[in-house]
Amino acid sequence: MARLSDIIETFLKTLINEEEGSVEIQRNELASKFNCVPSQINYVISTRFTTDKGYYVESRRGGGGYISIKRINTESAGDYLMHIITSIGDKISQHTCEVFINNFVDYNIIKYREAMLMKAATSDKVLMDVPIDKRDDVRATILKNMLMGLTVL
Repeated sequence: MARLSDIIETFLKTLINEEEGSVEIQRNELASKFNCVPSQINYVISTRFTTDKGYYVESRRGGGGYISIKRINTESAGDYLMHIITSIGDKISQHTCEVFINNFVDYNIIKYREAMLMKAATSDKVLMDVPIDKRDDVRATILKNMLMGLTVL
């Protein structure tokens, strides 16, 4: 039997597909529909609809606030990569970096071989001589520069 989180995720993804990539929901209404607390909805959205999984989430409070979930358009690889570059920030862990790279393969932005090279270039092994507290900074710079190179192609 599926967990409630999985059921909510599937429901939201179905809505997003039916609405051509974007949906606005009210957390309280969705919680009532699934007979759960609103924090369960927050949990699903914050863990299953993240930027690295190809979604943009915006939340508005007050006045019947809503949550807007948009699937990032991967039809334009350049736009998608620029979105990722701006969302990375100044630091990125090796794990998060690998998640992004895996998504690039899944979205046919890069080939498997390119992904393996990107993972190698951003791994802790290659950053071994960089102080531990600076590795995530250097990794973010390396990944962003590789992605900028891809946007030019």
